[in-house]
Amino acid sequence: MKVLITGGASGLGAAVVEAVAKEGGRPLVIDRSPLPSSPASGVSDVEHVQADVADRLAVERAVADLARAAGGLDAVVTAAGIDACGRLADVPGAEWERVIKVNLLGTAAVVRAALPYLLASHGRVVTVASTLGLRAVSDATAYCASKFGVVGFTRALAAELAGRVGVTLVIPGGMRTAFFDDRDDRYKPPPDMRLNDPREVAEAITFALTRPAGCEVRELVVCPDTETSWP
Repeated sequence: MKVLITGGASGLGAAVVEAVAKEGGRPLVIDRSPLPSSPASGVSDVEHVQADVADRLAVERAVADLARAAGGLDAVVTAAGIDACGRLADVPGAEWERVIKVNLLGTAAVVRAALPYLLASHGRVVTVASTLGLRAVSDATAYCASKFGVVGFTRALAAELAGRVGVTLVIPGGMRTAFFDDRDDRYKPPPDMRLNDPREVAEAITFALTRPAGCEVRELVVCPDTETSWP
């Protein structure tokens, strides 16, 4: 199984790379950062194109290059994501808009570019939203807007592609990744907060990817049992 993964250099994306490889698949990565020379997952020699998913033309080139080299695509997992915490009036406009470009428009751009290959293989799309795509909180207008958008985009896409391409929406809660590292302390999870290992979410993603033809996992919420942003 040839699986294109955005954001595969770190966090959930890197965990998906590991999970796909463990299942005997072939991970293909798009990330604006280079892959680590000694990945924590132990998975090396992963095919990778450096590109910013907020750049539609770069995404189209990257998807085409990876798909051609691999001889097609069987699945896409859109794990790339960023945040810009703060009240709307305090977050610079360019930073706010970049969250939408990466999380929502980047997701759509990757899926659109991959669609001809997925239609040919009767493949699958897994998009990654967030529990904050279901529940809104203060100081997260950009992130909530982008992830609510991913939820709507994915549900509409599933209806559009029914019977031709499988579509799954994955909704993770908080995970132990570097996602929170650059935040102001007031926006970081408290030390005693329970967060999921991203590998657990990655296993849920590979479960969706490996269902037999005709069986669809439409939506999955994977979160710590004490998650405050769900339900």
